[in-house]
Parts: sequence; C-alpha cells; structure tokens
Amino acid sequence: MNSYKIDEQQVQKSNFETMPRLFKYLLKYKGRIGFVLLMMAFGTVVDLINPLLNERAVDAYILPGDVKGLIRIVIIGAVLNTLAVLAIKMRMLVMAKTSNKVIQELRQQLYDHIQKLDLAFFDSRPSGKILARIIGDTNSLKDIIENAVTTFIPNIITVIAVMVIMFVKNWQLALAALCSLPFLIGGIFLISIMAEKHWKAKRQKSSNLNAFINEDLSGIKIIQSFQAENETDKTFQELVRDDRREFLRAVRWCDGFGSWIDLCWSVGTMCLYLVGVTVLGIGNVSIGTYIAFGSYVGMFWQPIMNLSNFYNQFINAASGAERIFEIMDTEPVVVSAADAPQLAPVKGNVEFKNVTFGYTADTPVLNDVSFNVTAGETIALVGATGAGKSTIVNLLSRFYDINGGSILIDGVDIRSVNIESLRRQMGIMTQDSYIFSGTIRDNIAYGKLDATEEEIVAAAKAVHAHDFISRLKDGYDTKLTARGGELSNGQRQLVAFARTMLSNPHILVLDEATSSIDTKTELLVQAGIRDLLKGRTSFVIAHRLSTIQNADRIFVIDDGGIVESGSPADLMAKKGAYYKLRQAQFA
Repeated sequence: MNSYKIDEQQVQKSNFETMPRLFKYLLKYKGRIGFVLLMMAFGTVVDLINPLLNERAVDAYILPGDVKGLIRIVIIGAVLNTLAVLAIKMRMLVMAKTSNKVIQELRQQLYDHIQKLDLAFFDSRPSGKILARIIGDTNSLKDIIENAVTTFIPNIITVIAVMVIMFVKNWQLALAALCSLPFLIGGIFLISIMAEKHWKAKRQKSSNLNAFINEDLSGIKIIQSFQAENETDKTFQELVRDDRREFLRAVRWCDGFGSWIDLCWSVGTMCLYLVGVTVLGIGNVSIGTYIAFGSYVGMFWQPIMNLSNFYNQFINAASGAERIFEIMDTEPVVVSAADAPQLAPVKGNVEFKNVTFGYTADTPVLNDVSFNVTAGETIALVGATGAGKSTIVNLLSRFYDINGGSILIDGVDIRSVNIESLRRQMGIMTQDSYIFSGTIRDNIAYGKLDATEEEIVAAAKAVHAHDFISRLKDGYDTKLTARGGELSNGQRQLVAFARTMLSNPHILVLDEATSSIDTKTELLVQAGIRDLLKGRTSFVIAHRLSTIQNADRIFVIDDGGIVESGSPADLMAKKGAYYKLRQAQFA
C-alpha cells in the first residue's frame, strides 16, 4: 500500500536462495577473485604453519639449547609472516575494488529495471520506499560481498584444516577440544532464526522512515503553512522509535552469537587440558604439543567467532538482497510484445472501442466507452473530479492497459506496437509541471535531447516563455533547483509547455496544463499553439471552461462514460450536462 504507515510485505525466501543469486555477480571478476583466493591461501597456510614452528622451536631448539637452530626458525617465521601481511593488504585492496564494482552494477540494474516498471507499480509504493532499496538496501550488500571472499572462505578453510591437523596429531586431545561443538551448532541455529526475523523487520521500519522523510520534505510548504511541524515531529519520533526498537532486538540476538561461542570455546579449552592431564597423563604428551594444541584451539574458535560476525552481516544483508530482488523480479504489466513493430508516423486518428478500465478490479472508472476523433481535432474533456478524464488520456498513452475493448490510432491497436514508438509521438503536459535541476535550457531540451539553440528558442517563443526567460539575469542559462522553486507557478508551466512543444508531438495531451497561467498569458499561449498544432490531434482537460471555447468538440465525462458530446455552441444550445456545468461555474 502506498503509505509510510503500512509495513511492506516480507519476502518469504530462504537466505540460501537469495544470497547465491547475489554472489553470481562476482563471477564476472573471476581473475580478481582467483588472485584474492591465492593470497588468502598463502596467508592461511602461514597461519597453520605457525603453531608447528612454535612446537618445533620448543621441542627441538629451546629445550636442547640450540641457539643457531632457534635463530634459523625465527627468521623463517618472520619472513613467512611478513609475506602473509603483504598478501592480506593486497587481497583487501583488490576485493574492495571488486565489491564496489558489483554494487555499482547491481544498483544500475535495479535503477534500469525500476524505470521500465509501469505506473501501477509507483502508485502502490511511496517513492521513499523505492529510494530506500536503491540506496540503503544496496549499500548494505557491500560488506557481505567483500567478506564472503575475504572472511567466509578463509575461515571455513582454516576451521577444517585445524580440525584435520588436530586429529592427525592426537585424536583424543582433538575430541576433548571440540566436545562443545554440538552445543554451538544448536545455539547458533536458534539465534539465527530470531535474528533474521528482526533484521527483516528492521528493514521494513527503515523503509517506512525513509518514505515519511521523503513525503515530509516534499510537502514542507504545506506543513509550515498549517503549522503542523509538531505533528510531523511526533510521527517522525514514532517511526524512529520503531526503527530503533527492531534494530536493538536484532542486535541483542546477534550479540548472543559471540557470548555463546565464548562459552563453548572456554568449555573446549578446559576439556583439552583436563583430558590431557588426567586421561593421557602429562608425561605422554610433549610440552610443544600442548603449546601447539593450545594455539590450534584458538585458531579453531577464532574463525568460528569471525564466521558468527559474518553471519550477522549475512542475515542483515540477506534482508536487503531479498527486497532488491523482489523489485527486480517484479515484471511490468504494461509491456511491448517481443515482436512488436515500431508505430509509423501517425496522422492522429484516435478511436476508443468499448473501452472498460478500473485501477482496481472491483472499482471500474470507464465502462464501455467508445468515440472517434479525426486527425487534427481538438477534443476537450470536462466533468467532475474523478469522472475519468485523465484516465482516458493515460490509457491513450498506454500508461495503463485497458481491461476490455481496444484503443486504435490510425486504425492500429496501441497494444500491438512498441510502447516507446507510441509515446515518442505524443506530447503530454500535466498540471504538475515538474522542473528538473539544471538550466532552463536543459529543461526545455528535455523534450528533444539533440535540439539546437534555435529550436529551443522557437519553442519558448511559441508558448510566450521567451520574454520572461530573456528578462532573467542569465537567460536560458539560469540555473534551477529540482521543482524550479526559483520560478513562479506560471513560469514553471510555460517552461514545461515549451518542453512539450519542442518534442513536436503528433498527438498532444494537455491535462489542466494552463491552470497556473494568468488569463492574458493563457490567451497568448493558446494563440501561439493554434498555428503550431494545426493538423495535430489534441486532448485538453480543463476545469476552467472558458479555456476550451475553441475546441472542436467537448466530451462531458460522468458515471464511467461520455454522457454528452458536441461543439461548445451545440452543447450550450442543448442546455444539458455541459450547459449546467458552465452555468454553475460562471454563476
């Protein structure tokens, strides 16, 4: 549901289904990963050799008093460990670069996919929750991708290798040292279930918070106008508390990993020396072997501790990965057929045949709507708010797919052609004239990215935007922030109108597009576009009925259909629905 108050539905997928999909992105960097694994293998071998070197130093050189042998083995150990440190530094550098590349690629794929989704997807989610997935959830994956190679693999290898060495050297001491391992596995299983549950909840609460902040900042003018800062502050505090509460719950369970491992580690160490002294006897095992086993016990449990920290990251990142792949697995409803041809340049004949549509299955907006529009006609759509005026033009642009019937342009069903080729031939301007950050020139050129300076100025002149732009200090190079706060409502709409005109559409849609322009300017704009759009089909939605007197026909929309149609003069003469609307407005 499109609200920060509603938790998103949790994705019910196994971590072991989600994470391998994430790690597949590493396959593109096999060379780098191979180098990292080689460096890790060298470092792991050195770590495993160190206790054996200590055992050799004690039993063969220190106890007999062989100083030269001791110096020799110390030099060997120093050289090996220096090389191991260099190998660690190199693997960290290479892996950091690789993980950043993977995150960049994943974020780009997610963004590209989101741009392909239809409006129904965005209607059902606050933009802040979508932003949380592109930024926050994606960022949370960086460490897990990097540590999957630099932490998980070497620690797993170390644990296995240490176990093998311990059992080869003395299986009784090995069993004693590892006696607490079954208890460790059972505890971790329980803790992981609860930690995963709360990390998923934490992601939901963070998403809600992000959605609220985005909504709050977008409506800051309204909030300040109605002095609602205290109310929004209370809501913000509640969302922060919810986010913090789930975070603390998740962290408490995750902290249980370390405590449980410490307990098992201590029990294993005590059992090692207890069995060594009481069962095997102190004289049956050399001092060097005891020292080596003590080192190996540490080398066994420390990787376990590292793996527990990795698992904390793993379940946190898995929650983010699930949310990312949930969007990437969302297929757009409105898509072009695989073999859909390009729509040829159109004349502008539009036909609706028995069109039925509803944004939800149980609430129809249009019922069996049919009409024909001849190329070059200007059609005005009027009616009460929510009657379906904007729905008609949204369906014509194929922002949504109809539930029944067909929509034809020049006799071609719009569902049978490539969507991009359809929208390229349409110019759409709404009441909410969005201005992007950049210069005025950039915003106008958005309608045609390769437009020349002459084309940009001509489009501005056609809608009478050139005069006010020229009076600005930097003219067309005037820098604007997002939403164009430096301009008045009317100026923003003129810039947006010039952008639409520059696209040179065959079919034009004006959805309350002149609502913020003063009457004098509106008359100038309409005079300017009449010549520019001569021979082009246009649909004009207007609540100000004075602005549509030059329309060829007017469609009065009500109760899911067209209740009246005709020229302005004919409809006034009928004294029907349009007459009543006009009389009510001018009264």
